[in-house]
Amino acid sequence: VQLQASGGGLVQAGGSLRLSCAASGRTFSNGAMGWFRLAPGKEREFVAAIGWSGGTTHYVDSVKGRFTISRDNAKNTVYLQMNNLKPEDTAVYYCALRFGPLVVFSTLYTYWGQGTLVTVSS
Repeated sequence: VQLQASGGGLVQAGGSLRLSCAASGRTFSNGAMGWFRLAPGKEREFVAAIGWSGGTTHYVDSVKGRFTISRDNAKNTVYLQMNNLKPEDTAVYYCALRFGPLVVFSTLYTYWGQGTLVTVSS
């Protein structure tokens, strides 16, 4: 399985971005997808995850109400809609896939995308 993340960029505080993660090589319709981020000087952080059907989602508290994760299994793609972005959201965002239930621990995800940089200016 290969994951290709895209959609990052530079945006002002309060702005929006939508990240996409396209999977290829194997259908991911029975896998949970997660988004993680890595900011300079910090450890990798869980951001959001979605179960295989899209019916279950989970977010880190700092993005609740601002970020929305969704998926289109027909397109093998997961999305992260990010609204009201803050400078502290600046990081490289990674998508990840595991063939199992939704979890928040990065070590339990098997496949990873290459990351896409999100920079939020104040």
